[in-house]
Formats: sequence, C-alpha cells, structure tokens
Amino acid sequence: MSDSGVGEEIGAQGARARALAVLRVRSRAAAVALLPAAAAIVLLVGGATGRLTGGSWDAARWAVTGVAAAVLLCAAAVAAVITRARPALSPTVEIAERSAPDLYRLVRDLADRLNVPAPSSIALTPDCDSWLEDRTHPAHARADAPGAPGAASAAPVLVIGSPFLWWMRVAELRAVLAPVVAGTGPAAHPDIAAARRFVRGLDAAVALAGRRDLGLIRRAALGLVGRIARLMLRACAEHAALMERGVASAASERAQGVDYGLRIVAQEQVGLAYAGWDRLLTRVALPAWRMGRWPSRLDVGVVSALTELSRRDRLAEGFTSRLGERPACDLLEEPGAVDEAASLLAARLFHGGPAVSGPDWSPVDWQQYPEEVVDRKWRTEAARLHRVLDDMGVRRSARPGDPPGDPAGGAVPGPTLDRVMAHLAGQGEEAGDRLAAGISAEVAREEAETPPPAPATSSTSPSNTPGSNTLPSTTTDATATTSAPATLDTTGDDLALRGMDPLPLFPLMPPRTGRELLADHVTAMVCCAAVDTAGAAPGLDWLDGPALLMDGKRRTDLAGGVLSLVEDGDGEPLRMWLASTGVRPEKPVRLV
Repeated sequence: MSDSGVGEEIGAQGARARALAVLRVRSRAAAVALLPAAAAIVLLVGGATGRLTGGSWDAARWAVTGVAAAVLLCAAAVAAVITRARPALSPTVEIAERSAPDLYRLVRDLADRLNVPAPSSIALTPDCDSWLEDRTHPAHARADAPGAPGAASAAPVLVIGSPFLWWMRVAELRAVLAPVVAGTGPAAHPDIAAARRFVRGLDAAVALAGRRDLGLIRRAALGLVGRIARLMLRACAEHAALMERGVASAASERAQGVDYGLRIVAQEQVGLAYAGWDRLLTRVALPAWRMGRWPSRLDVGVVSALTELSRRDRLAEGFTSRLGERPACDLLEEPGAVDEAASLLAARLFHGGPAVSGPDWSPVDWQQYPEEVVDRKWRTEAARLHRVLDDMGVRRSARPGDPPGDPAGGAVPGPTLDRVMAHLAGQGEEAGDRLAAGISAEVAREEAETPPPAPATSSTSPSNTPGSNTLPSTTTDATATTSAPATLDTTGDDLALRGMDPLPLFPLMPPRTGRELLADHVTAMVCCAAVDTAGAAPGLDWLDGPALLMDGKRRTDLAGGVLSLVEDGDGEPLRMWLASTGVRPEKPVRLV
C-alpha cells in the first residue's frame, strides 16, 4: 500500500472511531433515561413475587414508577425534538444538471477517478469556500427532488464558491474540488453518517429552543429540551470535531493522486480570489447596497478586481497566460443568470437586503455604477450633511451679492462647500463632534425607517416549490441570457421569518463611527463640488470602490485635506487642494 493509501486508511479509521464515540454519547443518554424504568421494573417484579413487600417498599415502588414515567416522557420528547428539528442549511444557488451539464460531468468524472460516490447535486455559495452538505433530513426533501423518497441514502450536495468559477480555469477548479469530492466516500460510511445526523439534530434542537418567537409554555418546554441537547452536544463536540478532521484527512489523502501538482498552484489562486472578493464586497458592493442597489454581476467584478490587483501588486504571476485557458464559468449554460442569482444572495447574506428586486432594491450593471451609485451616493450624503447643518441652525456662507454683514441674506439658493468648511474650520473638535453626532442620528433614523427585508414565498416560484424563487436575468452582460434556470435556496428567509437568525447573517463591516461618517460626508460634498464646478466625474475603482476622476485619472490625494479639516479644524490643506484642481467651493452644488 502506498504512503497516501496508508494515510487515508489511518484517517478513515480515526474518523470511524470518533463516530463511534459520538454514538456512545447517544447510547449513554438513552441508558440514563432507561435507568429509572429499570429500577421501577425491579420493584414491580419484587412486589408481584412477594419478595419486596411492606409499606416502605410500596411507597418506593410508586415513587420510582412515577419518576420513571416522567423521565421516559421527557426522554421521548427530547428524542422527538432532536429527530424532527430541522438542521440549518446554507443558503445557496442551486444548479440543475440541465443548467450545467459540463460541470456535472466534471464532478462525476472526478468522483470516478477518486472511486467515491458522486455528489447528489451541485449548488453555489457567494463566498470563497467549497464543502459537502448533507441535505437528507426529511424536512429538506422536496417532492420534485430526485431520490426524495429515499433521501436517507442520498449523497451530499457539493457546494462551490461562485467566485472560483469565474476566476479559476477548468483544470484549477478540478484540482481544488478533488479533496472536497473525495469526502463523499467517508460520508457514505453508516457510523459516520449516523454520528453526523445525531450532531446535526442536537444543534438544530438547541437552535429551536433559542427561538425568540415562542410562547411562554413552549419556551419553558423547549428550554428543558435545549438544556439537555446542549449538554449532549458538549459531551460529543470534541469527538465530532476530531471525526471531521479524520474525514478531511482521509479525503485529502485519497485526492493526492488527482492533479496534485496543479492543486498547489490552484490553492494560490484560492487565496488570491479571496483577497479580490473581500475587497469587491467591502469597497464596491457595500456602497451600492447601502444605496438600495445591488450589483448584478459580482462574479464578473471579481475578475476585474483581481486583474487590477495583479497589475498593481503583481500577485498573479502568469495571469496573461491563464487568460488563454478555458474559464470554469464556461461549464455553465447561462453564467449570466447564475451570476445574478449569486449576486442577489450575496446582498442578502452580507447586507440583509430583500430576497427579490423592488422599487427600492434594484440591480445595477457595472457600466451604470458610477452614475447610479457613486454620484447618487455623493449627492445623498451631501444633502444629509446640509440638512443636519440646517437643523443645527448653522447659517450658510456668504456669496457674491449678499448685503455686507449679513452672510445669510443672499438671494442665491443652493448649498455650498464653503458653508461646511466655514463651520468646521477654526472651531476645532467641538464643531466636528456636534456635526458627527447629528449625522449619526440622521443615518440611524433613516435606517430605522427602512422596512425589514421581505421573506421569499413559494408564490414567486414557477414550480411552486416552497423555499425557492426563480430570479430574473438581464441582457446587460455578454454572457447573460433571457432565462434563469438557477434557483435560490431561501432557507435564510425562513429563519428570519421565524425570528431565529437576523439578517444579515454575515455583516461585512462594523457600524461606522460618527467621525468616519462625517469624513465620508465631507468627502462627498467635495466630490459634488468637483463634478459641478471643475468638470470631474464619478468613477469606479475595482479595489477601492467610488472614485473621483479628473481629466480621466483617479485622484487619490483628497483624503488628507478632508481629515485635516474634520479632525483638526484646519481647512488650509483642503483649500490648497481645491485651488490646485480648480474646484469652486463658493458655488452651489446639485443635491438629491
């Protein structure tokens, strides 16, 4: 046996041993529940045979029998909750085989080479990760799903990070998926499968007991169940973690013979994809989400962001040669529709946006991003800044034609950058703190007035399948088509509706401080003045998000002057920048 075969056997044996340890926790819990019943049986048999008679024995017999009945009822309730509680599912974009026959063929060929069962289906997640997910619980079965009647024997679902499909080449994707697909082998082992079902049931029971929308009686009953399930979960947590480690080790060893050399290179691309994806979400997508728009081609944006990253930092060696190879997204029949579905799900998970488009939640293409997101963001923040100044009673700055001594008496309407600078300059920290507090309160009020995300319902799905909705496709991208076979698993919407998991599930950034908000709003006001008075234009930087373009080039030297004004009350650096770029701070700007 080769070294890899020996390593795989050791990992598999360790996983099976830990699975048995997990199952022993279940057996011990059952034994504890049956112990009072066994004592009651002994006492009852002793009384029936005349061996254990008398007043004290009769009292003990009835007391133990009552305790045994109560314990058995409690154990039955706990077992029923653990068995029937619905384990959490990762919200994903499900990919039907007819939508990606080449991708399914690649995965099945990979499973054949690894000599393991093929995954039952494929789904995408808007993150840089891939895993196998068991969806064999009866609550997850669908009437139209293949093999639903025999769900207990179904193979796990292969979940693939959608950025991988757009950034990686086909050979790289196959190499990255090899150790993941190899995990279907250990997953088919009866002991490992039973241990996983038990742990998932415990986890689901604990989550069910923690729901906030339960009545008083159900909360009390499920509270006891939750404490018992939590106790068993703690008892088997270490064994379960070591079992999964053994499964991963065995799968990795089994995949050693499949594209091993290429996998080392592909892992570098995984790290690069994660870096670009993180920058794209936090710097580019998040500003759009806050404006009520969701970029509909995030995965396409990943390629642009990584191309820019490789150009700046030279992180992607051989990038030019990779362009000649077939991208993994070509394995999809309609990549544009899948990208749109993944983009909407990303907005749902990372920002908490609605599950479907609407008047206040509409898609935006990258070509329209500068005008429809960047310019609107700047003007909305500038308008909020002047609205707070109005509420604070700050007079507007003097303009040509104002009577002497009356800076507020001019007849020229419109907000100016001078007004903001005059308020902050020279007054220092106190003026900035008051203005920052006012902006923070205004932002909080606007967010509080925003209605919560509406849960998806089965009425939006042509197939009337609960928990899924078909997403529309657009033709703004060369890869887009006019139909969208991909379906979005809206498990997260069910959880939000029942009060279990608030959205967003994975918030990208902590709340901004007052000073950060003030700096953003002053920057927005400067950019509005630059666009309206100096011929500048809003732009998009793939790594840094909204950008100010002057003479077709991005200006990166604005932040220093803004920070000096906001933090120190020193407006001179910003005035020098305005003078050098031809921006007229005394001119009114257009707001929304």
